[in-house]
Amino acid sequence: MTHPVPTAQSGPDQGPAPVVLKKHGPRRALRADLHTLSLLGILAVLVAVGGITEPDAFLDTGNLQLVLTQASVIGVVTVGVTLVITSGGIDLSVGAMVALASVWASTLATQEYGFAGILFTAVLVGLVAGLVNGVLIAYGRVVPFIATLAMLASARGLALMITDGKTQIVTVTSVLDLGLPGSYVLGIPPLVLIFAAVTVAGWLLLNRTTFGRRTVAIGGNAEAARLAGIDVRRQRLYLYLLSGLCCGIAAFMLIILSGSGQNTAGNLYELDAIAAAIIGGTLLSGGRGTITGSVLGVLIFTTITNIFALNNLQSDVQQIAKGAIIVAAVLVQSRTSRTET
Repeated sequence: MTHPVPTAQSGPDQGPAPVVLKKHGPRRALRADLHTLSLLGILAVLVAVGGITEPDAFLDTGNLQLVLTQASVIGVVTVGVTLVITSGGIDLSVGAMVALASVWASTLATQEYGFAGILFTAVLVGLVAGLVNGVLIAYGRVVPFIATLAMLASARGLALMITDGKTQIVTVTSVLDLGLPGSYVLGIPPLVLIFAAVTVAGWLLLNRTTFGRRTVAIGGNAEAARLAGIDVRRQRLYLYLLSGLCCGIAAFMLIILSGSGQNTAGNLYELDAIAAAIIGGTLLSGGRGTITGSVLGVLIFTTITNIFALNNLQSDVQQIAKGAIIVAAVLVQSRTSRTET
């Protein structure tokens, strides 16, 4: 796999220098493969632990479907967050955007338009919120941390204002039916299929398109990317739009899963998504991202949560375990980065 290494070699009478593709050596590719294999190994160990501690409950088909379904919503959000982090940005507002999109899409006025109205509203709200983030960061030159933190507070407040602190029940049958076993395709819940589709789209976008190469280039060195002819501001705008789009899709999935819209929906999604991306191998400083690793990170965290719940273990121990995994992943990343440089 190749990544762009932008160069700034252009004379006064020449146009912007093209982005030069530089092949990484086999050592980096081997490290990436080993990291993916290690994540698969961790997931396999967790499955074994669940099978040993609670074999009847954990290995039950219904429970495995539940794990995948729960991973799907945060997984879709994580795909968008991974793209943003790869570019050297951050998005702390994804959980709040999910909440805002879910409550706006579940109002009585929206439900009058049925399935299409709910889906359209959820996606539109996510896109608009992502657009605001993108404009502030790309063209307003607001630091991503500050801009998305402001969106977090604003979106949560607006969601609370819309609901007045109450849960909005969804009564559209065609939406609710997607969460029932009767809608499963070959035993696979529709939400899992949506997650799979978003994952494949995200992987192709990052690894097989010029858009993905530009994203990696900006994360590696934004100034060099600009000198190489990449419109850095427009690229960042598109990335935050994609993050908002993923939040809108996740909000619709959450409506299907819960049958309601709540201003507390998506609580701490931003932390879970960032953590999953980091342990998956995406550099927090930008320049390298992996959709596959992020998905595996989501599955690892969701499996841990399920195992703790089945074994009636306290949630505080669960959070400590997640924190230890995140710290270990960051330490490994730091050591890997120093070795590569």
